[in-house]
Amino acid sequence: MRTAIPWFRGELPYLTVRQMIEVDRAMVEDFGIDLARMMENAGRALAHLARTRFLGGDPRGKKVVVLAGTGGSGGGALVCARRLHTWGADIAVFLTRPPEEFKPVPAQQLEILRRMGVHFSGGLPSAGTLRPDLVVDGVIGYSLKGSPGGTAAGLIRWANGQDAPVLALDVPSGFDAATGVPLEPTVRAAATLTLALPKEGLRATGAERHVGELYLADIGVPPSLYGGPGLGLSVGPIFAESDILRIR
Repeated sequence: MRTAIPWFRGELPYLTVRQMIEVDRAMVEDFGIDLARMMENAGRALAHLARTRFLGGDPRGKKVVVLAGTGGSGGGALVCARRLHTWGADIAVFLTRPPEEFKPVPAQQLEILRRMGVHFSGGLPSAGTLRPDLVVDGVIGYSLKGSPGGTAAGLIRWANGQDAPVLALDVPSGFDAATGVPLEPTVRAAATLTLALPKEGLRATGAERHVGELYLADIGVPPSLYGGPGLGLSVGPIFAESDILRIR
C-alpha cells in the first residue's frame, strides 16, 4: 500500500543560490559532512519518493530511465538508480558526458553501478526502444549557467517527449534556481524533490509549470548551520515527522 508523503504546514525560508553555496561549504568545512554523504542522502530520498509517488509502492519490474549529469544532481540521480535497481526496478542510465569527465564523487557512484551490472551509456536513448514508467532527471542542478546545450539539452527534450512522468532532483534541469526563469530547454517535471531548503526560484510565478508537485528532502543539514554568520536563518527540526515533506 502506498504511504502518503506528509505535508509541511509551517513557514520555510527559501534559499538564494549564494546561500545554497554557503550551505554546501559549511556542511563540508564547518561540520565535516562530506559530499558523498549528502549525495547518498539525496539519492535515497529520491528513490523513496519515486517508489512511493510514481511506482505504486513497488518498483519491481517497473522501467525507470535515469538521466545524469557530471555534478551533484547527477550523482544523486545515480544513487537513486542504484537503490531502485536493488528494489527490483529495470534501470537504464543515460549520461550527459563520458564517465571520465564526471567529478570524483559522482564518478564513484558510476563505478558502483558498473560493478553492480547496471547499464549506463552516453548520448540519447534510441527512438522507440524505451517506454519507461518513470524518468528521473539529474541532468543539471542549481549551478546552471546559461541555457543547456549538447547532450544535456537533448536529454531534456527527450524527457519532455515521453508519456511517463518526470521526477526532478533539486530543480528541473534548465530551470534557473535563482530567478525561476525556465531556459530553453527546461524539463517539465511532474514533481521536484528539492534538497535541504527550497530554492528561491521555485516559488516564482508560473514555476509550477516546470516544477510540478514540490517536495523537500532531508540531506542531513544540522538546523544550527542555518543560524551561522553566513546565513543568519532560524530553522527548526522541520524533518521531525518525515525525511521527505510535500510543500506544494
